[in-house]
Amino acid sequence: MLRWMALGKKRKQRTGWRIGAWLSGISSALLLAAGLFIGLIAEWIKKDLDHYRSWIWGVFAAAIVLTFLTRYMEYSASHNDTEEDSATQDRPFSSPTSLHQLPSPPRDFTGREEELRVLREKVKKCGIAISGLHGQGGVGKTVLALTLAEELTPRYPDAQIYLDLKGVSQQPVTPAEAMARVIRAFDVTASLPENEDQLSALYRSVLHGKRVLLLYDNAADAEQVLPLLPPEGCLALVTSRQHFDLPGCYTRNLDVMSKKDARELVLSIAPRIGDRADDLAKLCGYLPFALRNVASALNTRVDLTVASYMERLSDAKKRADLVEASLSLSYDLLAEKQQQQWRMLGVFPGSFDAAAAASVWEVEQNEAEDDLGELLLRSMVKSQTEGRYRLHDLSRAYADSKVSKIERATALRRHAEHYVNVARATQTLYDAGGESVLAGLGLFDLERGNIEAGHRWASKHGQHRDEAARSSLAYALGCAHVLALRLQPEEQVQWLNSALQAARRLRDRMCEAAALGNLGVFYRLLGEYRRAIEFHEQSFAISREIGDREGEASSLCMIGVAYEELGEHRRAIQFYEHSLAIAREICNRRGEALTLGNIGSAYHSLGEYRRAIKFCTESLAIAHEMGDRLVEANALWNVSLALNKLGEHAQAIPNAQAALAIYEQMALPDATKVRRALAEWQGEA
Repeated sequence: MLRWMALGKKRKQRTGWRIGAWLSGISSALLLAAGLFIGLIAEWIKKDLDHYRSWIWGVFAAAIVLTFLTRYMEYSASHNDTEEDSATQDRPFSSPTSLHQLPSPPRDFTGREEELRVLREKVKKCGIAISGLHGQGGVGKTVLALTLAEELTPRYPDAQIYLDLKGVSQQPVTPAEAMARVIRAFDVTASLPENEDQLSALYRSVLHGKRVLLLYDNAADAEQVLPLLPPEGCLALVTSRQHFDLPGCYTRNLDVMSKKDARELVLSIAPRIGDRADDLAKLCGYLPFALRNVASALNTRVDLTVASYMERLSDAKKRADLVEASLSLSYDLLAEKQQQQWRMLGVFPGSFDAAAAASVWEVEQNEAEDDLGELLLRSMVKSQTEGRYRLHDLSRAYADSKVSKIERATALRRHAEHYVNVARATQTLYDAGGESVLAGLGLFDLERGNIEAGHRWASKHGQHRDEAARSSLAYALGCAHVLALRLQPEEQVQWLNSALQAARRLRDRMCEAAALGNLGVFYRLLGEYRRAIEFHEQSFAISREIGDREGEASSLCMIGVAYEELGEHRRAIQFYEHSLAIAREICNRRGEALTLGNIGSAYHSLGEYRRAIKFCTESLAIAHEMGDRLVEANALWNVSLALNKLGEHAQAIPNAQAALAIYEQMALPDATKVRRALAEWQGEA
């Protein structure tokens, strides 16, 4: 710009000289013509105008002098222009620069103290520092990078250059384009070589010996960034939705905000949110982009109440709209197959593994692992723990908004079918006994959200589709022992009612008897003892009809438990003894241990403590032999109760402590009553 202005001034001077010369020439010509014309007239009227002759020749002489002066001025102007051109070419000029380009971060930036602390430390330790901030769209990578860059500006006074590499667009900035922009930030008139190696050398030369901060935002991949690594003394900050490594690079995967930071952010923007800040932050999934949008809307739309706006956000479509602007860029860059796979992942309510994704996609597990790895690199899924993946809540809502009805129905069916097998696996582990009991419960706890979602699908479709009815049965009965320890009685009743309907649809009498028996168990837990007995009697009748001796024994035992709850202990013992006989007849050791423990409990209620200890000790031996941790804990607890009644506190306490250890390992509520009893007994002891 400065050079253009100097050249403009010179051109104006030349134009002025030329105009002056032309005017002088025209004037001389006119005067000369006037003199000649007057001379001719004078000859014609010679006799009358002799006295004017001297004047006429004077005008003619003046014309000749003016013509000579005009030619001299043109020559002088031309000579001066040549000298000025030479002087201009020799004289240095200042090139325009653009060295301080950082946009300001939002003034209401909140939180991220830990991330900033770590990044500051990494910058201090590295001569060539490259800090990568990876994460999904809307998680706040750019804002954090700008905040850090603003802090570090005094340490990099020569330049602070910001460049959006457009990694999520259809045409990312090429390394050559990025280098050219950096070079021209220092010298807009720089002549750039076409050869990329030469351009790279010029790029490093321009940055050499300078303290320059380079913020490369929205990088596509390592190939795009690698040529842009600056020389020593400079700092590069790189943000990307992709996950990649660079030499000498410290990578920070950015997650959503903490609950505390999210609350502070929304309140800093819209204080009127008040005590609803935590609920609002949860609806936004603690994603900064969504939090800022929602809080800003409430700050500007004073006509909206916080409650009404939160009600809007409870709709999945509205929540998907919060992240559409940020996620659509990444989604559009996926291949068609990847888009479909990502949409189908929306059926998972929480975390999942590669085996589950393979089932939903109907591919081999190795292929699913590779495809999940690609989505992970693009920040379209998150890695929760090793081997576990998940979608952010808002990403899930967006995926669901993009999925077709056919895709959704297919994905839900495959999801439910996969988690039936997972539910069965929890029961298999539990039944194996020993430490496997805890493994089975742990697997259920890990996959509980998926198992419950699969059961909802099966229960909904079980009345009209046989495969769904079979799944409904498998969910409720396939892991019955695990469900008994993890679901509330009201929930169990719902599951079992669905299973009962499914069994009757499929005319599966054995499953019908099992569902009726389990319903009896949970109605007893709800305090409806007479109703529980009715269900157990129906179950017993079907079991006898189909020759299921194990089912008969189980029903008799549970009828006894219900009578014991009603205070009819002698009657309860009669049912227990019938059940025990069948269990021993068919060599059902678990049933035998369970029934012996129940007989001991009934004798305890009758005040026959020594007899109670005898039966509970027999139960304990079998349970320990089989590795049935729950029956073992119950037997230990019942023995301790009887010993305490006999005043033998020293013997009661170790048994109670052993029971407590098992209850705590299995995360059972029974642990509370045992702790309370131990506190009393130890005080008495």
